[in-house]
Amino acid sequence: MKRVGVLTGGGNCPGINAVIRGIVLCAAKYDMGVIGFRRGWQGLLDGGQTTLLDLGDVEDIHTLGGTIIGTSRTDPFATPDGPDQVCRSLDHHKCEGLIVIGGEKTLGAAERLARQGLPIVGVPKTIDNNVAATDYTFGFITAINTATDAIERLATTAKAQGRVLVVQVMGRNSGWLAIYAGMAGSAQQVLIPEKPFVVDQVCERLKRRFANGSDHALVVVAEGARPANPNDLEITEPPSPDGESDGVARALARAIKERTGLPTGHVALGTLQRGGSPTAFDRVLGLRLGLKAVELVRAGKFGMMVSLRATEIVAVALEQAVCTPKTVSEDLYLEASELFD
Repeated sequence: MKRVGVLTGGGNCPGINAVIRGIVLCAAKYDMGVIGFRRGWQGLLDGGQTTLLDLGDVEDIHTLGGTIIGTSRTDPFATPDGPDQVCRSLDHHKCEGLIVIGGEKTLGAAERLARQGLPIVGVPKTIDNNVAATDYTFGFITAINTATDAIERLATTAKAQGRVLVVQVMGRNSGWLAIYAGMAGSAQQVLIPEKPFVVDQVCERLKRRFANGSDHALVVVAEGARPANPNDLEITEPPSPDGESDGVARALARAIKERTGLPTGHVALGTLQRGGSPTAFDRVLGLRLGLKAVELVRAGKFGMMVSLRATEIVAVALEQAVCTPKTVSEDLYLEASELFD
């Protein structure tokens, strides 16, 4: 029996299981076996664990968050002889292709290995929506809904207490999640990595809002957003891969309170944004990406990534996906700014 391997690397993301289900369903149609390499690239290194996946293993898993084969941030190029271990593992398990589900770093490693001749197909995975060469990544819409719900709940508390709340969402190098959740959740200001901000301007807008009779405000800030003047905020913690740092939100809330006198607090949503059941959109997108990935393996089209273009699932070169992160455009930022105070 022909066999294809699959791994999930990087942070958790709603919709991974949908991709895995799509892969197993399509592989079964062609009488192909599927082997899951557990905990990302770690499963392909010496001593790594694997699991055979059949139709019974993936029944209804597209409704579940997480990943049934686990994930990690293991980098095969950070391990001595790592790429050779990956190659030997694929040969040992008789895999004719490897489907790699991951974000920019996982796909970056996949692209390097593909250039070395390994039979790899990529599937973009991130709640940040910052992988290039695809319109949307699965998990992004679910994360928007989660963040929007949190923002709306926090707004009721801010209003009840007559205060400002700074809400930090994920996004180390792009502000997609902050922009979309801020727009949907009726935030008063949104700060993103693509547009360095001026702290005094943030404070002036808040003072003007309260002077005009408003009794609360929410400022949504992406974890990677920074002031134009680095000395304008004392940020003691850098962004973390899992959004566990509240550095920019804490520093900004402190500055707002000191410069405006307004009661101000902060909340970092952190890994909350990575969890939970995927939305219907992300389930369908994940399933379709998984189906297409197997078709590429069967056709021998390696070094490619499956991608959403408008409403179609297409194949693009992996190198296009990892060349540079996809960031919020100036036009979208200006459009969103029309909605903010």
